[in-house]
Amino acid sequence: MNKPAQRATFNFSRPLSVRSPDLQRLFDHIADGAAYRERERILPYEIVDLIRLSRFGSIRIPAADGGGGSLIRELLDAVVRLASADANVAHIFRNHFSVVERFVRTPRDTQSRAWQTAVLDGAVIGLATTELASPQVGDVTPDTTLTPEGDGYRLEGTKYYSTGTLFSDYILVRAATLERARVTLLVPTKREGVELVDDWDGMGQRLTGSGTTHFRNVRAERSEVIFDGPEAGYGIAYSNTFAQLYLTAINAGIIDAVLRDAKAMVLRRGRNFYYAPAERPADDPLVHLTVGQISSNAFAARSIVLAAADALDAESLARDQGAPSAELAARAALLSAQAKIVVDELAIRSAGMLFDAGGASVTGRAFNFDSHWRNARTLSSHNPITHKASAIGNYEINGTPLPAKGFF
Repeated sequence: MNKPAQRATFNFSRPLSVRSPDLQRLFDHIADGAAYRERERILPYEIVDLIRLSRFGSIRIPAADGGGGSLIRELLDAVVRLASADANVAHIFRNHFSVVERFVRTPRDTQSRAWQTAVLDGAVIGLATTELASPQVGDVTPDTTLTPEGDGYRLEGTKYYSTGTLFSDYILVRAATLERARVTLLVPTKREGVELVDDWDGMGQRLTGSGTTHFRNVRAERSEVIFDGPEAGYGIAYSNTFAQLYLTAINAGIIDAVLRDAKAMVLRRGRNFYYAPAERPADDPLVHLTVGQISSNAFAARSIVLAAADALDAESLARDQGAPSAELAARAALLSAQAKIVVDELAIRSAGMLFDAGGASVTGRAFNFDSHWRNARTLSSHNPITHKASAIGNYEINGTPLPAKGFF
């Protein structure tokens, strides 16, 4: 796992398609050196700049507006490929695509059209919503305050776990007015009073920039504020399904990366255990069994993610046509939750099986193979499987709807 080669030169076509050879070449470049960056904790600013240049962040914006015009299924298939290259980089863009889906893809006014133009030009959007003072996680009224001042507002507060924000051009912020109405803001990261702190110290996903964000007397324009409502922003039921399925797609990509590393590792190994059924690991049927199981897990994980993405596409199409369907939204949330339960377990299991295909030598720090398990386990800890499985069981037995708000 040596230091990667020098930065490659890219000439990306516009608009970028999920099927573009340019995109796969970019992903291959990202994979080169991903383990080195993770091991040495080198934040991927250069990689994010290349993705800006590619305009990958506009892949879901309609083609008529200059974007890639992809389906959610196509985007998440690309996310699996990106996560296979580097799970950290894929995670950095999770909040970007969530914001695009919620506020940018179909503009409602002059301000959202300006945001769409920025994304089409390569802008990256981060997120700042979580507050540690709250006894609950998810659908709570934030303590970050939005106070009227003149023809705008002042924003004050501190957020944690601000994934991707360290690399972003804009930040989506959750706040509350003095009347405790919940609102969303989208403000530039360079605005006076915004401070981004690189203090994320989790065991996995170490390069996602998931640190602390301070807002100290930050000016906010009225046009940058969106109030929650039944058909707006975070007021929409099951509005976080996309964000949840995106995380699951990253874990599916991690299994692909495990498979890639397992095959390369076996082919490199020149010796085997004296009691093994074959002298060469590459000829050992027990090694074949392990790699075959990992391969099957990778196929199953990708298939499950894409099946859930199809349900999200159906819900998105209905909303685009002006006929939002609560039934379709609930079905997409159910399939996304079911996908997480299965894929997370497959990712954690596959990351451990990688070592069954090798030996003690492959635990060396230079290989950085432990990063797959650490990353998969960290991602799985976002809204634990236990809560989701219990809610699904209650739905199956009693017809109780799944939680519709927050990061379920």
